[in-house]
Amino acid sequence: MKTLLKLTKEAARYKGLYVIAILSTFSLTVINLTAPKVLSSMTGIVEEGVNEITLTTIKKLALALLLLYLLRVLFRFLSNYLAHRAAWYLVGDLRSRLYNKLQSLDLSFFHDKQTGDLMSRVVNDTRDFELLYAHMIPDIITNFVTFIGVLVILLTINWKLALITCCPIPLILVSGVIFSKVVRPYFKASQKVMGELNAQLQDSLSGLHEIQAFGQEEYEGERVRIKSFDQVVAMLRALRASAIFHPCVELLSSLGTVLVVFFGGVLAYKSQISVSDIVAFVLYLSLFYAPVSGLANLLENLQQSLAGAERVTLILDTPSKIQDAPDAKPLEDVKGAVAFEDVSFYYENEIPVLKHISFSCEPGMMVALVGPTGVGKTTATQLISRFYDPIEGRILIDGHDIKGVTLDSLRHNISPVLQDTFLFNGSIAENIGYARPDATEEEIKNAAMAANIHEDIMHMPDGYDTQVGERGLRLSGGQKQRVAIARAILRNSPIIILDEATASVDVQTERQIQAAIAELTGKRTIIAIAHRLSTIMNADLILVIHEGSIVEQGTHMELMEKKGYYYNMQKAAEE
Repeated sequence: MKTLLKLTKEAARYKGLYVIAILSTFSLTVINLTAPKVLSSMTGIVEEGVNEITLTTIKKLALALLLLYLLRVLFRFLSNYLAHRAAWYLVGDLRSRLYNKLQSLDLSFFHDKQTGDLMSRVVNDTRDFELLYAHMIPDIITNFVTFIGVLVILLTINWKLALITCCPIPLILVSGVIFSKVVRPYFKASQKVMGELNAQLQDSLSGLHEIQAFGQEEYEGERVRIKSFDQVVAMLRALRASAIFHPCVELLSSLGTVLVVFFGGVLAYKSQISVSDIVAFVLYLSLFYAPVSGLANLLENLQQSLAGAERVTLILDTPSKIQDAPDAKPLEDVKGAVAFEDVSFYYENEIPVLKHISFSCEPGMMVALVGPTGVGKTTATQLISRFYDPIEGRILIDGHDIKGVTLDSLRHNISPVLQDTFLFNGSIAENIGYARPDATEEEIKNAAMAANIHEDIMHMPDGYDTQVGERGLRLSGGQKQRVAIARAILRNSPIIILDEATASVDVQTERQIQAAIAELTGKRTIIAIAHRLSTIMNADLILVIHEGSIVEQGTHMELMEKKGYYYNMQKAAEE
């Protein structure tokens, strides 16, 4: 019920369309209830004998019947189309809202999530809302009004026969409740497995190069086949329950018809009901049991829709751990001073990643983080951008605690260049300009020159319009890295984070990137992570991190003189 109420609030923005659709549905139902009455009246006239006067009446009734049928066409169109229009607009809104919600969630939310499953929730599960609002709700209204209307008419025709007609209904309702409880878990399981199948496909297609390189096509094909048939089995379980329930409802409805025919005959024999009333009763009987028989389909669709709705609302109701404080203010006129004050952090497993980290750098300084893999260097840079929040301590930019400033203004002042460079499927110019959509062609080229990628681009077939392919597949590792650096330079942020920015380039390109970084030194605050110590020898401050703690800090010369961790790392790199 909570899910249904929440969905109703979502659909309220299209209440105008729904009101017209519902009114059309009511009108359609009234027409369906009126038409048999007109036919019954015509039958009664014919039964009593036709003359010139009654023939005129029959003609009028025939015209009225024709008008009713024409109106039925109009109202059915309005009911169906407007309900579908509102429902599909709702689906579009929900998809956008769900995607925006995913964008707003902190990175920890995605640690145990699969991309394919999230895609399935955005695309497949939201589609079930159309089934709910364009089909089920109009059908429920139609069936309810039809049922009540026909019941009232049947009671006015012959109350005894009407009560006999209602005998199977309690059995049908009880079986419907049982069916709902049985079938819903099957639909939920089916949609869950569908998400897992999408995740498997996304993972396999993304790793197609590795699959072919290691000859694992047969293995991956079998994994996809298993997931595919897991979904088939889950869906068939739901359909098996439906296949049992539907005939049972039909049997109970047919039993009601048998009772009416039998007892109607008895009442006619006793002259307690006329022939025209029996004809009207039989005509209305199909309308009376149609809503009850349709209960099976409604319940099946309802369970399928609610299963998808629960998966959607689960994400929409997930709170983001990283949010603007109520009194957050924009970070303005940033110079680039960065300070860590006794910062500690761990992920959800509560294993310490950073332990009491403290350091500060002035605007324009270059700070380098060095140390073995997995000691928390990348985590430290992610804390600066508030992808995570420290468990203890605080981080300051220009003296402002970053928890007290707006996320948008904070991240606007930071440009990252990550080791795992991500390029969008578009042109090189679009990828460089992604940091500043309003950048001119000249500004994009200047950024590319500063990152030493301009000459490579000019040798490509379409220059800056060259398509990079999905995730930059058509570029080399070094080219992707330099495009990412150009993107960061173009943004012109006061703080630049370089996470292994030279990891995927050769020695010559590394020197050229170093020269580009040197051009930024003094003009931007640079936080750099590097395994190649040659790239950070000119840093103003080098922090040596070991097991989550700063064990040494100083300039290259100062640390070499100490002959400690950094000295040993440098000697090992030279060997």
